[in-house]
Amino acid sequence: MKILFTCGGTAGHINPAVALARLFQQREEGCRVLFVGADGGMETRLVPKEGYEIRTVTITNFQRSLSPAAVGHNVKTVLNMNKSKKQANAILDDFQPDLVVGTGGYASYPVVNAAARRGIPTAVHESNAVPGLTTKTLSKVVDAVMVGFEESRSYYDCPEKVVVTGTPVRGDFFQYTRREARSRLGLSDERPMVLSYWGSLGAQVMNGMMTEFIRMECDAGEPFHHLHGAGRDFSRLTKELGGKGVSLSAHPAVEVREYIYDMPVAMAAADLVICRSGASTISELAAIAKPSILVPSPNVTADHQTKNAKVLAGAGGAVLLPESECTPQRLYGTAADLLGDKARRSAMSRALTEMAVPDAAEKIYETLMRLEKREK
Repeated sequence: MKILFTCGGTAGHINPAVALARLFQQREEGCRVLFVGADGGMETRLVPKEGYEIRTVTITNFQRSLSPAAVGHNVKTVLNMNKSKKQANAILDDFQPDLVVGTGGYASYPVVNAAARRGIPTAVHESNAVPGLTTKTLSKVVDAVMVGFEESRSYYDCPEKVVVTGTPVRGDFFQYTRREARSRLGLSDERPMVLSYWGSLGAQVMNGMMTEFIRMECDAGEPFHHLHGAGRDFSRLTKELGGKGVSLSAHPAVEVREYIYDMPVAMAAADLVICRSGASTISELAAIAKPSILVPSPNVTADHQTKNAKVLAGAGGAVLLPESECTPQRLYGTAADLLGDKARRSAMSRALTEMAVPDAAEKIYETLMRLEKREK
């Protein structure tokens, strides 16, 4: 069996494809896998690290602006669409896949579209609650549309194709109990723990708020444990804390790291998570039933993080706090209230458990195998 995955742009598109590739190779002896991404995309760095071959197509996005720069960019995108179509067909000629799966990103369009036109079984998976332009367009030509949440079904014109599979989450997120994870982090008392992060690059506005947040919790006598991942803002944040008279060495319950490499441990230990609401993040929070305060990034396409956050908040599993309405005081107050209300956090966890699909990878595998066998 030969299966082609096409993905890119964000970890929320790449990680599910890698998880599925591993599962197919475990289940299907001799299964060959090829990835296709965009020239220079994040996938060209992440996929080879996972041990998979990746080829690329030349594809760019459309910008929703009439500025001269945007018009020029969009003209280039139109030219690239023709180029990527030829590249996609060349890749299909060479690899001859039995199945083609797109998990999001611009590179998915020319490859999945070309495969569908050839009659190759095709499917797309959307991790975000609301489909992006690529997934929405491809949903009309593929054999199956797999989505992370039941609420997503209504956004598609062909509901008979939609299968609610959930989104695969790395197995190590399920490896630790809260007690085991707290022990690994060296937490020796029963104060609750909050985990906060804004992604690997950080977010300057939100890290600025976290500086005041940390000052307030230190002034309050460290009522809870706190692990914060600052990303590239680490040096600036720690310097600003010093300017506020906060020495972290004098506050052992508060830890600021540049990067949190052991995220499954940190998530398992946390009683509350404060973060953005990208596709990977909301899938992980739902899968492990972790209450959260979600502050969606306002700087993403079609405001999709807000739409993601609304799904979890609407189910009762998260608190949605728009960045435009967020202040250090409000963020700290909301966190302190939740950390002091174990019953509410338990209710939030139950809500997430009810909406999560714990065996997402298995459901996707079964859906795709039905397509492949139907073709035979």
